[in-house]
Amino acid sequence: MSRILVVGGSGFIGRKICQLAVADGHEIRSVSRGGRPDADGTWVDSVEWGEADIFDPNSWRDALDGCDAVIHTVGIISITPGKGVIRERLDGDSAIITALEADRTDIPAFVLLSVTGSLAREEHLAAKRRAERTIAELKLRTTVLRLGPVYGEDDSIGHYPGVMNAALRAIDDHNWLARRFGGARPLSVTTVAHEALQAALDPTTAKHAHAPLRRQSIMKRNTT
Repeated sequence: MSRILVVGGSGFIGRKICQLAVADGHEIRSVSRGGRPDADGTWVDSVEWGEADIFDPNSWRDALDGCDAVIHTVGIISITPGKGVIRERLDGDSAIITALEADRTDIPAFVLLSVTGSLAREEHLAAKRRAERTIAELKLRTTVLRLGPVYGEDDSIGHYPGVMNAALRAIDDHNWLARRFGGARPLSVTTVAHEALQAALDPTTAKHAHAPLRRQSIMKRNTT
């Protein structure tokens, strides 16, 4: 059993990571602005939920104690005019701050959920790449998972409206079509959560590996 801190654990992807990790018998902590989510399932009571401001490490640093890995899931999928500074902080600065704290505490592994370049908005991509470059200078064993669009198995839950969520799921279900998207292939939130957990727990992961996710390689990361 491992102890894992999920930053943004109350969000769409973070919640699924927490759920699967609990099912696998791991001890899970979450820090997020929302704290404990309004979610169903017995797994929710097994997570140590913390409400904190990620930009104030003093409010959540204790959650790192004894952890074997940290998974950072915070980010903005869409952006409205005038929100560039918010995007830089949430997509970029929050990851850097988390990694610095993990590095200072000698956490063995750090996983950053990032994005591919083909479908991401320019601001989102720039902030994530800035975080990747900064984190690469640390001594942490780091895996960066560059994601295309992530859909939910339930159309009412996810990053996208129901119709778009269903369309992404349909693309992923037809391998001949999904292959055309390359590294930007739509992926289910369960696929992404499984891969994030494997990256966090696999001691053979190369330092600063960058892994684009593909459905046909759920249990194996392609490192470059």
